[in-house]
Amino acid sequence: MPTPDRTSLDAIVLAACELLEHDGVAGLTMNAVAHRVGVRPPSLYKRVESRDQLIRLVAEATLTELAARLDAATSPRQLANSFRAFGHERPAAFQLVMAPGAGIPVAGIEFGVAASASILRVAGELAGEAHALEAARTLTAWAAGFVGMELNGAFQLGGNVDDAWQFGVTHIVAAISMP
Repeated sequence: MPTPDRTSLDAIVLAACELLEHDGVAGLTMNAVAHRVGVRPPSLYKRVESRDQLIRLVAEATLTELAARLDAATSPRQLANSFRAFGHERPAAFQLVMAPGAGIPVAGIEFGVAASASILRVAGELAGEAHALEAARTLTAWAAGFVGMELNGAFQLGGNVDDAWQFGVTHIVAAISMP
């Protein structure tokens, strides 16, 4: 008689997401996830074939969560603030999907498309549909760069970083808005 399943793919991905935040990508191992969900490592391979697949599943779950948060935004400022809040709440996951680094598996394109939908919608409202993609890329690049610098402690010149964020959002929105 086969042994009953002791864990689910959802539980595995959740455990992997938690490990990512606690131990970073280097600590995201099959053994660590198996231990966290209470199974032996060989049992984990029944659900996830490799560490690369595990990292990809974490990236996909991250983009799914980010998409849901951004979908709730009703204004450009709220969208940007939701993006930043996500980065602060899930810094390792944010960096995994925004700047994965060489050799790190990435999410399937459909997850990136879903996470980009709200940004494209807002960018289209600001810049017009003909320039939505360019405006979305500008907004995303600025916000991801700013949040990445925050997470890495790169703002060392003093001043209020929250004020700088608000200044940036105001001016990026103005810059990509149609006259």
